[in-house]
Amino acid sequence: MATFLYTLGRLTFRRRRFVALIWVALLAVAGVGAATASPPAADSFSIPGTEAQRAFDLLDQRFPGSSADGATARVVFKAPEGESMKDPANKAAVERAVHALKSGSGQVARVTDPYVAKTLSKDAGTAYAQVSYKVTGFELTDPSKDALKDVAEDGREAGLTVEIGGNALQAVPETSSSEIIGIAVSAVVLVITFGALIAAGLPLLTALIGVGIGVSTITALSSALDLSSTTSTLAMMIGLAVGIDYALFIVSRYRAELTEGREREEAAGRAVGTAGSAVVFAGLTVVIALAGLAVVNIPMLTKMGLAAAGTVVIAVLIALTLIPALLGFAGKRVLPRKARKATADGRDEAREAAPAERPNMGTRWARFVLRRPVAVLLAGVVGLGAVAIPAASLEVGLPDDGSQPTSTTQRKAYDLLSDGFGPGFNGPLMLVVDGRHADAGETTKSAAARVAKEVRGLDNVAVVTPPTFNKAGDTAMLNVVPKSQPSSVETEELVQHIRSTTAGIATDTGAQTLVTGTTAMNIDASQKLNDALVPYLALVVGLAFLLLMVVFRSVLVPLKAALGFLLSVVAALGAVVAVFQWGWLSDLFGVEQTGPIMSMMPIFLVGVVFGLAMDYEVFLVTRMREAFVHGESPGEAVVTGFRHGARVVTAAAVIMISVFAGFIGSSDSMVKMIGFGLAIAVFFDAFVVRMALVPAVLALLGRSAWWLPRWLQRLLPNVDVEGEGLQRQLAGTAEDRSDAGTAEERTDAGTAEDRTDDDASAPDADPRTEPAGV
Repeated sequence: MATFLYTLGRLTFRRRRFVALIWVALLAVAGVGAATASPPAADSFSIPGTEAQRAFDLLDQRFPGSSADGATARVVFKAPEGESMKDPANKAAVERAVHALKSGSGQVARVTDPYVAKTLSKDAGTAYAQVSYKVTGFELTDPSKDALKDVAEDGREAGLTVEIGGNALQAVPETSSSEIIGIAVSAVVLVITFGALIAAGLPLLTALIGVGIGVSTITALSSALDLSSTTSTLAMMIGLAVGIDYALFIVSRYRAELTEGREREEAAGRAVGTAGSAVVFAGLTVVIALAGLAVVNIPMLTKMGLAAAGTVVIAVLIALTLIPALLGFAGKRVLPRKARKATADGRDEAREAAPAERPNMGTRWARFVLRRPVAVLLAGVVGLGAVAIPAASLEVGLPDDGSQPTSTTQRKAYDLLSDGFGPGFNGPLMLVVDGRHADAGETTKSAAARVAKEVRGLDNVAVVTPPTFNKAGDTAMLNVVPKSQPSSVETEELVQHIRSTTAGIATDTGAQTLVTGTTAMNIDASQKLNDALVPYLALVVGLAFLLLMVVFRSVLVPLKAALGFLLSVVAALGAVVAVFQWGWLSDLFGVEQTGPIMSMMPIFLVGVVFGLAMDYEVFLVTRMREAFVHGESPGEAVVTGFRHGARVVTAAAVIMISVFAGFIGSSDSMVKMIGFGLAIAVFFDAFVVRMALVPAVLALLGRSAWWLPRWLQRLLPNVDVEGEGLQRQLAGTAEDRSDAGTAEERTDAGTAEDRTDDDASAPDADPRTEPAGV
């Protein structure tokens, strides 16, 4: 591995113009594809294998058009205090609004009149009009959206409170100023770390190129592959973080090779051969974790994971090829001015004149941990354990309009409907009675009537609507409005009670009843994600464990890495629960509405954080392994790893945290939660687990940390991440050159000596006039 990457680094350094041109061309092609792509479809969410999804599929077959993917809007009207929506003036205002909605846009499919459909609250204080569109929310034109807003404004001018719910006004989350601040913080950290603007700019430039290619490609394919609006945001988030980090490690190693006196091309080759090997395996762990999300079998999550994994692959390829190419353009300007001056004045003289190198902060910290490993280990474990306590109270669910900021019209409409029609009105359950296989003599009509009667008698049921039958008469559909709000535990229990009750009816009649609707879909999604967590952990951690065994040639080091990851991810989940569910420090992080944690957050956090955690494990411990392989004691190897790697790993962690934290300012609650979760998880993993627990455990293990059974050594391939084989090859090449030079010198010396002897034996002889031997 190291030898191949060494050759690749030197090749891209020499062919830098060609390599740079290829990447610029790829960026241009991806940009053109994104600019000319069709608008993305509405976010689709399906959960194969669940009852709720089977019911939706059945509705598509038996009730064509009933579950269309078109956008919807609920225009909610509330009368002023002391008035009713039945008052002539208020009724006239609503009727004007309905007429305006019907004639305002050609994209409108139908509009329900509240007075015809009887969608008024019991006290007649609230009413709503349902608007269905022929196209998705992303395909709605500005005139269609403006018509909605104009209707609301006209109603307000008439003295009514008017708000709009549904997905008709949804939009792709915009980049907030805090995300720009995150990138700016990364730039400052890079400048401080490198002390040179050129060196600081390279990681930022290459990361932006990689993210530009990745996100543009996702945008170009979003319509064809049905990618959600969150997919590109996630890819940008992870692509920026790993892109900057991977470039940072290679540029840092290149600078170290230059300061040791190597020529620029040789330094680039060695940097890619050593740090590049760590980048490859760190990237592989991230890709495994993200691609492994396919195990959950939720298409939306699978596409998000694969898209983000593709962006990581691009970041790795850019780090291995474009970085050495740009280093060729930069020359020695990647070094600080003092280092360049010392190089120009002569490195040997500078070294002799320079005082002994003072221990840096990483060296001092490593020595402190080596002196007190047990105390550091206990402090870290107890601290993370305390932060993880809220995770025991984790409640999961999927976001709806009730999780929107209170300032949005969607949230205001949600609250108006909840106040006027009851908490469960925003999350009705839909029951589908399939009578096609009913017993002889049993009709769908009688089976549906029995289902309605039995469900109406359950606790926590507010309303059960009369059944609606399809044209064939073999399928019925009825709605159930719970008394409790959609995301509550009571509603989840009601779904289970309905399913158990209707299962008995199916046994008696042969007519099967399926429970679906957004609320049931959310409940089934949460259950499926919980069930998939253990298999996902087993797959991802197992594959990464094998990969790390190959990298570190050890059993205990990968085991330590996996256990440390579990500590950091559980602590991160605890912090997410404390902020987004309990409301601690919610004002600081801009959380306007607390509630259940997004159901895919735990498994998503596990996957992404595992990959990112292994980044720091590989980068930091690889340098320790390299020192140990080259003859240092276990303790000295830990100190060496921190002396060379702590500053860079710290900078990389701060950069990744700032990038993720920048997304906390997003208006999208899911993006906000993901940004916070990833930022706090990286903080715990980098600064507590990798910087404190790792050296403490290695100090306690000693040489046994690098133990690997002989039979396993023979089975595992030697990928030479620490560059030992490359060092031997380079040393052998240098020795061959030295031997060749010595032999040539001896030959020249021998020839000169022979000539001297001949001249001494016959000083007066002239070889031009007298033959030899005469």
